[in-house]
Amino acid sequence: MVNINKETYIQRRSVLKKTVGNGILLFLGNGEVGMNYLDNTYHFRQDSSFFYYFGLDYAGLAAVINVDEDEEVVFGDELTIDDIVWTGIQPTLKEKSEVVGIHKTFPLKELKNYLSKAQTKGQTIHFLPPYRGDHQVWLQELLGLYPTEQASKASVPFIKAIVNQRNHKTAEEIEAIEESVDISTEMHLAAYRTVRPGIHEAEVAAAVQEVACRHGNLSFPIIATVQGQVLHNHGFIHTLKDGDLFLLDAGAETKWHYAGDLSSTMPVGDKFSERQALIYNIHLESFYAAVNALKLGEPFRNAHIAAAAKIVEGMKEIGLMKGNAQDAAESGAYALFFPCGLGHMMGLDVHDMENLGEQYVGYPEGQKKSTQFGFKSLRLARPLEPGFVFTVEPGIYFIPELIDRWKAEKQFTDFINYDKLDDWRGFTGLRNELDYVMTENGARLLGKIKKPMTIEEVMNAKNSK
Repeated sequence: MVNINKETYIQRRSVLKKTVGNGILLFLGNGEVGMNYLDNTYHFRQDSSFFYYFGLDYAGLAAVINVDEDEEVVFGDELTIDDIVWTGIQPTLKEKSEVVGIHKTFPLKELKNYLSKAQTKGQTIHFLPPYRGDHQVWLQELLGLYPTEQASKASVPFIKAIVNQRNHKTAEEIEAIEESVDISTEMHLAAYRTVRPGIHEAEVAAAVQEVACRHGNLSFPIIATVQGQVLHNHGFIHTLKDGDLFLLDAGAETKWHYAGDLSSTMPVGDKFSERQALIYNIHLESFYAAVNALKLGEPFRNAHIAAAAKIVEGMKEIGLMKGNAQDAAESGAYALFFPCGLGHMMGLDVHDMENLGEQYVGYPEGQKKSTQFGFKSLRLARPLEPGFVFTVEPGIYFIPELIDRWKAEKQFTDFINYDKLDDWRGFTGLRNELDYVMTENGARLLGKIKKPMTIEEVMNAKNSK
């Protein structure tokens, strides 16, 4: 099992200080959040950037790196006897901080005064765009900025420095991610063993979550559904029937919070129908086309286009599309069946650093994200560099509402045979997703699974006990 030690955190903070170069770097840790009253809280999850640089997995903390004065401080409060009665004893704030190489601590109430003094001296306060309401309120109290102006005034140099550092995973990070991917694999195997006619989606989700809880936690809410055309379907309301396709998108994280993220699709009954097998194999071809396009120094967008073109070729073979496949991919016509992006960066966040901005994480300087349907969902497009960890997850979806909308608007009629689509409206959707790291020698698949499952391998996994 990987162990991230004090020297790692010291080195991470040192690199960040040199990159930003000046001012105060402000980190707000996450607090407990009440689910329906104050003491009944959601599962606590530390802010990922705070955890990356400070490694403290406790609620109610903040920290600063004072670049100008070469000072690092953790702010927090000691447990009261009331806290100890309910939660048990913890190390002192000083003891917690020294474990990650920080020797100066102050009570949390001192943070505002510390920042005010820094502003008086003319120091720049660098902060990150908040994604929680309590952080917006906190920033208003600390810096006098209304929530509506905080995102636009967040420090771009600070964001870019963190993104560039966290985008490049070290060997110990990759080991931690691979550990989570292996647990994620066990979660999916549990689903293969559980899926059968007559049970509820919730029963499959429960079997999957049980595996995650034995090792850590979920890296994101489970998607477990027979309505795979709904890309993020968390409802768990359907009963599985023979002939359905079942789509699972689920991943684990261990105590280091690095994510695994896998998707798989399987028949509910004893076999794929002829149509399901046809689409599944088109999907596999698109997956391999994407993987073959993963090249060091080449844009991830190329892999997305390769997958899209292969989907178009398959749709042409069954009469649903027409025209040149490459043109259909480049134009965006493919997005009727593949409306999402091929993949995303992955690390401490399952969609890594999405709170800091997809533009910074997934796109090179000067290249703007497209606003076109389909392409606007491509979270990663930049050239691939060593240490990048990312998902590959092409899918094929038949979304009746989208088909109706495009048909009414006469979109891409040079590429889409709308008159043939009515017979496919109830197909739902499928995807498979695996996780890769880019190395000097090319993309390496992470985890126990060595390739996407063929139809035969899916059935073997379903029938294993």
